[in-house]
Amino acid sequence: MTQRPPSKDPYRDWLRRRLGQELGVQEAEQLLQGAIQRRGWPAMRALGPREVVAVLQDVYKTMSENIGEGRADKWLEEVSTELARLAETIPTPVEAPAPSQTPKPTPKPVMWGRRAHDLPLMLARVHAEIATRSLGTIRHDPVLARLERAAEWDVQATQAEVRRWQTEDMLSKLRADHARVEVADQVASARAQAELLRLTVAELHAMPRTDQASAAQLAHTQLMLTQTTSFLDVFGPLVTEQEADAPLTMLQMDLQNAHYSLGIPLHPNVLRARHGLNFALWQAADQGDAAPAVQDARRVLQQAEQEAGAQLKATLDAARGHQASLAGLARHVEELEARALKLQGLGGDPLSLARLRLEWRQARAAARIQSHRMEEAVRLLEALISDGAELPTETL
Repeated sequence: MTQRPPSKDPYRDWLRRRLGQELGVQEAEQLLQGAIQRRGWPAMRALGPREVVAVLQDVYKTMSENIGEGRADKWLEEVSTELARLAETIPTPVEAPAPSQTPKPTPKPVMWGRRAHDLPLMLARVHAEIATRSLGTIRHDPVLARLERAAEWDVQATQAEVRRWQTEDMLSKLRADHARVEVADQVASARAQAELLRLTVAELHAMPRTDQASAAQLAHTQLMLTQTTSFLDVFGPLVTEQEADAPLTMLQMDLQNAHYSLGIPLHPNVLRARHGLNFALWQAADQGDAAPAVQDARRVLQQAEQEAGAQLKATLDAARGHQASLAGLARHVEELEARALKLQGLGGDPLSLARLRLEWRQARAAARIQSHRMEEAVRLLEALISDGAELPTETL
C-alpha cells in the first residue's frame, strides 16, 4: 500500500474538515472562499495558523448570533485546543525560493546611526531571510532532505521574532502619536485655564480689597496665570492645537474573551518554544519523548503557553478597564457640552462659561488618555493573533 504524500496545505485541509463537521462540506467551503476573497489573500496560497484563526473568528461571530454566546464559546474552546495540537506538529507552510545559480552580489554594509529600536527588527528580518533561503537549499538537495523538518521550524521561529519586533515598532509609533495628541490636549486645557484665570483676575481687580485674604487670592491667581502662560509659551508652538478637537475613538468594541483565546498558539514566545520542542525531537531521533532535552523543551512550551495566556488575559482586562472608564468620561463630556450650550443660550456670564469650558477640556483630555490606552491594548492583542486586518473603530 502506497503512503500518501504529506499535504502541501495542511491547515486548509484541517479547516475544511473541522468546519464541515459544524456547517456541512459545501457551506464550509463557501465560508472559507468568502473569507479568502474578503481579506484579499492569494487564492492558491497555503494557509497557516494565523489565517485559520481569522476564519474561526468569522465563524465564532456567526455562531454567537445564531446559537448564542454560551454554545459558541464552548465550540471555540474546543477548536482552539485542536488548533494548538495541530500547530504543535505542523509548522506554518513556507514557500522557499530555489537556490540561485548566480550568486547575488554582497549587499552594502548597513549605515549606522539609525534609531536604536529599528536595529532588532532589521536583524530579525535578516535571520528570517537566511532561514528561508536555507530551507530552499535543503528542499532542492536530496543529501539534505532529512533536515527539511527542522529547517521549517527554524523559519517559523525567525518569522515569529520578526512579528514580535514589528509589534514593538507598531506600538512605539502608536504611543508617539498618542503622546503628541495628549500634549495638544494639555495645551488646549492650559489655554482654557489661562482664559479663566484672566477673567478671574479682572473680576478680583474690580472688587474692593477690604482684607488680606482677598489680596492673597488675587496674588495667587496672578501667579497661576503667569505659570500657565509660561507653559503655553513653551509648549504651544510644539503642537497643532486642532488635534485636541479630534473625536474620541475606540468607544464601542466587543472585547469577548473567547475571541482572543485563539491567540495563545500564535504568540511569538509560544512559536519559538514550539520550534525548540520540534528541534529537540529531531535531535532525539529514536529516543523521542523519552529524551531529557525533549522533556525540557515540553516544559518550556507549557510555560510559554501559560505566560502567553496570562499576558493576553491581563491585556484584555486592561482594555476592558479602559473601555469602562472611557464610557463614563465620554458621558461626562456630553453632559458638559449640553450644559455649556444651555448656559450660552441663557446668556451666561463669561466667567461661568470659561469655568465650564475648562472642565470640558479637562474631561476630554482624561477621556482621550483612556481611549489611547485602550487602543494600545487592543492593537497589541490584534498584532499577536490577527491576520493583520484593520480594526473597526467608532467615534464620538
